Amino acid sequence: MDIRAILMGLTFALIWSSAFTSARIIVADASPLASLALRFFLSGLIGVVIARMLGQTWNLTRDQWRATIIFGVCQNAIYLGLNFYAMQTVQASLASIIASTMPLMVAFAGWIVFRDRLPLLGVAGLVLGVGGVVLIMSARLNTGVDLYGVALCIIAAVALTIATLSMRTMSSGGNLMMVVGLQMFVGSGVLAIASALTETIRVDVTPELVIAFAYTTIGPGLLATWIWFALVARIGAIKAATFHFLNPFFGVAIAALLLGEQLGTQDVIGVAIIAAGILAVQLSRQAKT
Repeated sequence: MDIRAILMGLTFALIWSSAFTSARIIVADASPLASLALRFFLSGLIGVVIARMLGQTWNLTRDQWRATIIFGVCQNAIYLGLNFYAMQTVQASLASIIASTMPLMVAFAGWIVFRDRLPLLGVAGLVLGVGGVVLIMSARLNTGVDLYGVALCIIAAVALTIATLSMRTMSSGGNLMMVVGLQMFVGSGVLAIASALTETIRVDVTPELVIAFAYTTIGPGLLATWIWFALVARIGAIKAATFHFLNPFFGVAIAALLLGEQLGTQDVIGVAIIAAGILAVQLSRQAKT
């Protein structure tokens, strides 16, 4: 793994983790599903325009179209839609911790569903990851965490796992920025329908909302997605996913810094255990390839 790949991975992890804090700010002043649908529409529009300027076309391969739709629905609509809705009552730090378990879910799905061989180090990583989540949740339950919101975050993480599994073919065939833009449009369409059916639109225009929305549209919405796809194309999905072990640290650190969310001793220990579990799983997967 070269220095460029390392810098790309670190940048992706930092931007991806910051999305939970910016989402928490947005949903405090605007309807979650409607604001997310608008964000995806704008991100998709920017992405497609950039793709056309780069000479990229709509002529995606069949695998790319399939993966674009799956990724758009599972990550953008379900994963982010449920997280935005949940963060009306769930802290950004907790949502980021739950989402960061996605590499563990991917490894578990590969082991159980696809019969992939998982070395002992990987099994130990899964156990560590589950243990870290249990430790954090036991501490949060004592403080009156919203269980419905937590359940939505867990379902969202499962959807992200499905989206990640679809990545095996998404980055092949070129037209990378076009793929990024089109999967944004898929998520925007699904969320717009969901918002029309379930939400009464509310918007309280504040400086915090404007800044958070603009950042989320450009940063996590477009830049982080492009970096992720480019990183997968550069070093492969297994090596790229190793950077997810940084997400628990970055997620809780950014939420504490910008939102003032408090972390207890069990939270800190749990985050470290989850990160160690993710790293162990990813290293074990690299070792067998």
